[in-house]
Amino acid sequence: MELNWLEDFLALAECGNFSRAAEGRHLTQPAFSRRIRALEDWVGTPLFDRTTQPVGLTEAGRRFRPFADETVRRLLQGRDEARLAGEVAASSLRFAATHALSLTFFPAWLRALEGRAHVQADSAARLGAIHLVSDSMQACEQVMLQGQAQFLLCHHHAAAPSRLDTAAFRSARVGEDVLVPVTAPRADGQPLHSLAAGPLPHLAYSPESGMGRIVRAAQGAFPVPLRLETVFTSHLAAVLRTLARDGRGVAWLPESLIADDLSRGLLVRAGDGAWDIAVEVRLFRPRARQSPAAEAFWALASAPDHGRGVEE
Repeated sequence: MELNWLEDFLALAECGNFSRAAEGRHLTQPAFSRRIRALEDWVGTPLFDRTTQPVGLTEAGRRFRPFADETVRRLLQGRDEARLAGEVAASSLRFAATHALSLTFFPAWLRALEGRAHVQADSAARLGAIHLVSDSMQACEQVMLQGQAQFLLCHHHAAAPSRLDTAAFRSARVGEDVLVPVTAPRADGQPLHSLAAGPLPHLAYSPESGMGRIVRAAQGAFPVPLRLETVFTSHLAAVLRTLARDGRGVAWLPESLIADDLSRGLLVRAGDGAWDIAVEVRLFRPRARQSPAAEAFWALASAPDHGRGVEE
């Protein structure tokens, strides 16, 4: 059994399409299919139901997936630990962050942490080189599960747990945000689309989006049920923001992204604060001990006296 087989399995389980998975793994589809079949032969049972579109996991595949996730993550983490022991790894920090937070929260947060580290006497708290992967929540979770990043920065809501809300990971609250329902204004400044009316054209997040999970999970707490008709879908909040400004519908967008649009009147609220969704900004990390640089950064970022750094 080869590590590549497990990575192939996880790629196909994520996208449900042999062609796209093969492309993502930089393989021809026949070669990719042979490796999936080789893994199934090694396991001794089919892992995918090829009669469905998208391709789905069999019951055996569903049971196998968490072990594959953990094995790949631990193997890659073990490789990193070996490199650290051999003094190969540098003091760099590897982050995964969702697109919206990469644009809005991450730069200022990192700058504040760097300023705090600079005044500390302990040189171990100084931040080294930073490597950031910016992607959808689903992709960022996969990066973390495979051990390719030390930290994940994301929006979080208790009603929509992530794949990292497990015993294998720890997290700390490092900020807050609000998802605000917004639309373009009419000429008189009133919302073009109001939550008081319906049905409403909805600019929705795709399933890959963490904010999409949150919006769907939080709808049960809205003042009244809404009739939303999805007219556009994307995992990028910035794309939904542009379409909302163009009058295409209502979108729940992070206040950190649209504060300037609201102040300039380019976007207006589609309803009062009762329709807002309060969210946390959380920093996730593996529970297993990481490099000295990563541990020093965690101590700095999760300290209760730094903003809202509270570990859970």
